[in-house]
Amino acid sequence: MNERIIELEEINPKDFFGTNNSTIEQLKRYFPKIKIVARGSHMKIYGASDVLDEFEIRMERLIKYFNRYNKLDENSIERILTSTGNDEKLAASKNSKEVLVHGVSGRLIKAQTENQRKMVTLMAKNDMLFAVGPAGTGKTYTAVALAVKALKEKEVRRIILTRPAVESGENLGFLPGDLKEKLDPYMQPLYDALRDMIPHERLESHLEKGVIQIAPLAFMRGRTLDNAFVILDEAQNTTHNQMKMFLTRMGKSAKFIITGDPGQIDLPRKQVSGLKESLLALKDIEGIAQVYLDDKDVVRHRLVKQIISAYKSIETE
Repeated sequence: MNERIIELEEINPKDFFGTNNSTIEQLKRYFPKIKIVARGSHMKIYGASDVLDEFEIRMERLIKYFNRYNKLDENSIERILTSTGNDEKLAASKNSKEVLVHGVSGRLIKAQTENQRKMVTLMAKNDMLFAVGPAGTGKTYTAVALAVKALKEKEVRRIILTRPAVESGENLGFLPGDLKEKLDPYMQPLYDALRDMIPHERLESHLEKGVIQIAPLAFMRGRTLDNAFVILDEAQNTTHNQMKMFLTRMGKSAKFIITGDPGQIDLPRKQVSGLKESLLALKDIEGIAQVYLDDKDVVRHRLVKQIISAYKSIETE
């Protein structure tokens, strides 16, 4: 009797094997001639060589399905175990145009408004995109979804997310903890978006291996960002020099999205926002696109849209 080992890399075994090992039980029904022993994140299988070959093919499809949709249910398992594989590709192609990412627990993450959909379209045609608009319009969330999609589809090798830690100022040193603990509060919105889209074990592995990097803007200096999907968030708080430094980090096969809200600048009064400058200076360069989101794109609580409108009327008086 032959023995082989199948590893579940960056997958929570409980999520994959199901409640009371329901996935294992279903596999045993379809492969009665194979002995299956699951221990932690690996599975030992025993049986004739030709049957093990077929089992490994089906397991590879199950793992790919789980990595794409972040869930497995009885119907999905049955379809994958009995299909040729072509119907899974067809189903994926049907969904790919609308769904950006299948998030945690199979959550469908899509562009929800016209301007969010414009972000998706423009990013497909350009290597750099400025997405500008007020809080709550989903610009950062959509940008992160596009980055995760590119990583999953192997269009890039890594994701780099950055923000200027303007709010910290000189008080940063007085915050408790090491440098990471001091900076994490400023990066929290980026972590929140990633946790919606990537299962915990895989996200932690990506962060540990540097496949996903989250760092303040100052850490970008001197780097060349190749084969990466890079997002600069809260770009309204960059200075002229910071924005120029960031934009010139762009390496080969890179995608850049710059998001910001010109109405929420935290720089000193006489300091010009690097975002405002770049929107004017780069507007006619081919390969760089701009999209402007507004209160119609707000996807938070219904009051947020009304709050934005109310402040807009005050600021225009």
